[in-house]
Amino acid sequence: QVQLVESGGGLVQAGGSLRLSCAASGRTFSSYAMGWFRQAPGNEREFVASIKWSGSSTYYADSVKGRFTISRDNAKNTVYLQMNSLKPEDTAVYYCAAGGSRRPTEIEGLYDYWGQGTQVTVSS
Repeated sequence: QVQLVESGGGLVQAGGSLRLSCAASGRTFSSYAMGWFRQAPGNEREFVASIKWSGSSTYYADSVKGRFTISRDNAKNTVYLQMNSLKPEDTAVYYCAAGGSRRPTEIEGLYDYWGQGTQVTVSS
């Protein structure tokens, strides 16, 4: 069992930056692929970024590529999402997720555990 708690969300102006953190409980954190997803009001949840259990491989949605960076610290049981050059369309609740995939993936069904989410609001 893995419990995930996101933090770091908030209100930021367009062009600004935020860093989200996701702290995981459980001794097997380092064996999971981790992902970030987001859901804007009225929209379905969408993939943002994913990272392999070892941190050696990452995968991004086209909409955030070059602006967002996912990373992890297995010693701290934490995954991060550095978000730069934020746009109003990045406004959403951001969720982290853990899954048993052997490689980074955008497929929601491959993630077994989800956090409660943290709100990110980007003003224009």
